[in-house]
Amino acid sequence: MAKILGIGIIGCGNISTAYLTLAPLFKGIEIRACADINSDAAKTRAEEYGIRAESVEGLLAASDIDMVVNLTVPAVHYAVSAQVLDAGKHVYSEKPFVLSVEEGRDLAERAARQGVRVGSAPDTFLGGAHQLARHLVDTGAAGRITGGTCHVLSPGMEHWHPNPDFFFKPGGGPILDLGPYYISNLVQLIGPVVRVAAMTSVPSPERRITSEPRFGEMITVETPTTVHAILEFANGALVTLGASWDVKTHGHRPMELYGTEASLIVPDPNFFGGTVELIESAGSESALPDWDHPFSVPNQDHKQGMMANYRTAGLADMALAILEDRPHRCSLEFALHVVDVMTAILHSGETGKFIELTTSCDQPAPLGLEEAASLLNTKD
Repeated sequence: MAKILGIGIIGCGNISTAYLTLAPLFKGIEIRACADINSDAAKTRAEEYGIRAESVEGLLAASDIDMVVNLTVPAVHYAVSAQVLDAGKHVYSEKPFVLSVEEGRDLAERAARQGVRVGSAPDTFLGGAHQLARHLVDTGAAGRITGGTCHVLSPGMEHWHPNPDFFFKPGGGPILDLGPYYISNLVQLIGPVVRVAAMTSVPSPERRITSEPRFGEMITVETPTTVHAILEFANGALVTLGASWDVKTHGHRPMELYGTEASLIVPDPNFFGGTVELIESAGSESALPDWDHPFSVPNQDHKQGMMANYRTAGLADMALAILEDRPHRCSLEFALHVVDVMTAILHSGETGKFIELTTSCDQPAPLGLEEAASLLNTKD
């Protein structure tokens, strides 16, 4: 049986560098080729990382490519993933997986016909900090989780991104762009959502780019940039989610879960590491178990200092799951439920009504210390 799946990438923008840089850390995958509608972009990335550049058609026809990573813009995630599945190859998509439940169900049918699998980012919930939080929830350290809050608040993307337009178009906005990290982590910690309610707004219909090279250009906003939602989970927990690109500064922590025995403070789910706190009462922090998780180890230098970055962990887990004939953690069912939650939030904001979810999913299997270590490539 093969021990490695050949990986191709479609979409050679900024995010492709993360996959190409970090993939060698993991077993089960080898990135062999890339493609982009801009052939020059594919050639540049291929030369940079020592892989071959292909046309999209050539990549899908290549016999040494078993799985394709879809790194295109969100508006075409569905179309590109459908094309990959119809070519008989597994596909792993960047977030958001798709932009509607109907698109996701169609991909599930295509995958079933071809006998292949679908996976999707984000995989940050596999990080050491979030898996410690999962361990604390699963072992009852906080008691039964009854509520919580999540906040992802900032001034927006136009201040730093060179081409921020797509963030403010349908398929963008803080819910579909950053929501996958937060909602995925909530679902892996608490379980599926059954109902949502939300209010949404567009405080600034136009936004001025202050990054280079397009300083001073204006963007017309076509999707809500401030969202306040309530998520009701199948276990009865109620979690408030605030997501906005209209906030200059704030004092909220990214994620807090409230249990019958203690409160659990969870770091930013956009990242793999961070500090987890378990607090039984004011000023009384509980000791945490020894948790030397491989995906907590700082491995990249960022402006904030050394940080843990293990993106492609979900891709590697999916590849090894295919080879080992077991479920993968960043599954279609899990990603589709997250999409259902996000689109229901936006629909509730439009209609002013509570929205019942039409999907559900199992919580992904936890990724403990030994399981995480087994994903890492131990070759010198």
